[in-house]
Amino acid sequence: MAKKRYLLTPGPTPVPPEVLAALAEPVIHHRARDYREIYERSLARLGEVYRTQNDVLMFTTSGTGAFESAVANLTSPGDRQLVLSAGNFGERWAGLAKAFGADLVHVRLDWGEVPEPDDLRAALAAAEDVRVVYLTHSETSTGVVCDVQALAGVAKEAGALVVVDAVSSLGAVQLETDAWDLDVVVSGSQKALMTPPGLAFVSVSQGALDAAAKASSPRYVFDWERTRKGQAKLDAPFTPAVSLVRALDVALGLLLEERLEAAFDRHARLGRACREGAKAMGLELFSPDEERSAVVTAIRAPEGVDATEIVSTLRDRFGITIANGQGELKGKIFRIGHIGWFDVFDITTALAAVELALVDAGAEIERGIAVTRALEAWSEHSRV
Repeated sequence: MAKKRYLLTPGPTPVPPEVLAALAEPVIHHRARDYREIYERSLARLGEVYRTQNDVLMFTTSGTGAFESAVANLTSPGDRQLVLSAGNFGERWAGLAKAFGADLVHVRLDWGEVPEPDDLRAALAAAEDVRVVYLTHSETSTGVVCDVQALAGVAKEAGALVVVDAVSSLGAVQLETDAWDLDVVVSGSQKALMTPPGLAFVSVSQGALDAAAKASSPRYVFDWERTRKGQAKLDAPFTPAVSLVRALDVALGLLLEERLEAAFDRHARLGRACREGAKAMGLELFSPDEERSAVVTAIRAPEGVDATEIVSTLRDRFGITIANGQGELKGKIFRIGHIGWFDVFDITTALAAVELALVDAGAEIERGIAVTRALEAWSEHSRV
């Protein structure tokens, strides 16, 4: 019998059967009426999930392509731009800003540190004349979800445009594009939006569009104005991933049917269950022990245990895929994702497997304690 497999990484994430079924539909032409109807509905639904009246541009690419579109459209060589980073994806913002010739001010915090408004305020005051600030809402390499509303307010006070990486946070934790005055928010299909990888999205304010019109960095496929004009006519400037868009339309419908507030609450409860289950085993959390940490739980490997071995054991013995640490954290932490199509029994499955793997490695853990505590935590303080 084929081994059952479980995907519990912070991306890609599991895809609901209704979404998979949409992928199996016959391919349709991207200028046919039936596709235009799907395209129009998907764009409208994206606006609802983003909570914005601004244009949400869709690209056939990974989330990093959306990153690049933001930098390419907002940068002229020599522009002073600031990146506030505390993990792998903040570093990605910095790498892209350098690649496009920005005068980069890189405020680099320790991986796992939670960026605070004062960190940004001091850096902006010292740098002066910063035109763009790049922030990471949910840093999946560490499990940290920052207060992007407060950080964005500080950037706005300094007169900078605010660009936010919401690749893993959109649809999982509260994000208010318009209410928080976020100029650019990038995201991708393969996280909380419950769709396979391959689509990326960028919401752009009028201020961002005005800045893009003056920026001189080269861009073509990721040119915002070209894409915006095409979408206005429901005619993408380049052949879109039609089957993925059809799947996305179904996934967004499921998310909006659940209601965003209910989805945020579900993710908070999943994060709580995962953290409490890990602590019940005597494990130390790397990600913050707070309700906002609802995207991925990062856990320190016990002393003398390589996190790589835990990840490998879960994959090879149980068919469960979780994530290793990235960069300097590889082998030191392991990460359990809970964004998108997850319920509490996915979390208990992962925790039970971690428990078995650690017992086999010689750890003294009370059998079943992680699952019991996770189920108790899941039931606590429910708002649904």
